[in-house]
Amino acid sequence: MFDFGDIVDKKIARRREVVFIILAGFFLGTLAILNILGLSRQIDLSFTIGGTTIPFIVFIGVLPYPITFLCTDFISELYGRRRANIVVWVGLALNIWVLFILWVGGVLPPQVELLENGLPALDDSNHTFFQIRKWTFGATAASMIAYMTAQFVDVHLFHSIRRLTKGKMLWLRNNGSTLTSQMIDSIAVVTITFFYAPSAITLTAGGTVFHGLLILILSNYVFKMVSALLDTLPFYIGTSMLAKYLHLDPNKEFLEEESANPE
Repeated sequence: MFDFGDIVDKKIARRREVVFIILAGFFLGTLAILNILGLSRQIDLSFTIGGTTIPFIVFIGVLPYPITFLCTDFISELYGRRRANIVVWVGLALNIWVLFILWVGGVLPPQVELLENGLPALDDSNHTFFQIRKWTFGATAASMIAYMTAQFVDVHLFHSIRRLTKGKMLWLRNNGSTLTSQMIDSIAVVTITFFYAPSAITLTAGGTVFHGLLILILSNYVFKMVSALLDTLPFYIGTSMLAKYLHLDPNKEFLEEESANPE
């Protein structure tokens, strides 16, 4: 007997998996870009107000970074905490994979003559690769510590706020979790990178180390904060549209997940 309901269920299940793969793909793809290019350039967006120059310097890697938190928030809202945490762990594995490829690329023949600074001569065609390799390796500890801490804080706070508000106030869990986790990320990336890979960071001339680091931390955090606030409306609209498209009730899914995994 023809079962139309079974066909519909399979179609919806396929939609859910496709959307999940798209969200996870954007998250992981952005993460890979950040690993390789994240600290390779500092962008000076300083501006002047009333004759006073306000320093505003961000790493190129921070530009697409807010999308990673938006993706994990979508996954947390629509698919639950467990899947969001799985994506975060896969992101860690991706970090290690990128480092492995860079390491292999540097040890395979032909052997490259390195100068005292650990890089080939400027006119050597391998210089660019080894420069990126050095920056990426140098910033690995900062990137991975900041990434793991910030992403897990984001997922944990998202669900904690959701639990406290009983599934209401979507804007609060979206912004509260993201703003807090991104502050942790900004502090960790800048400070750890500076102490373990100082060549990857250029501080503002004429100031103290503390002042230079503070400018970088605040600049990168303000950029992330503004991005997080601006993504509130897209998050509301996107959650509503995706919930209908995927035939999901986020609040129902949340209650079922809480019942199955009480803390």
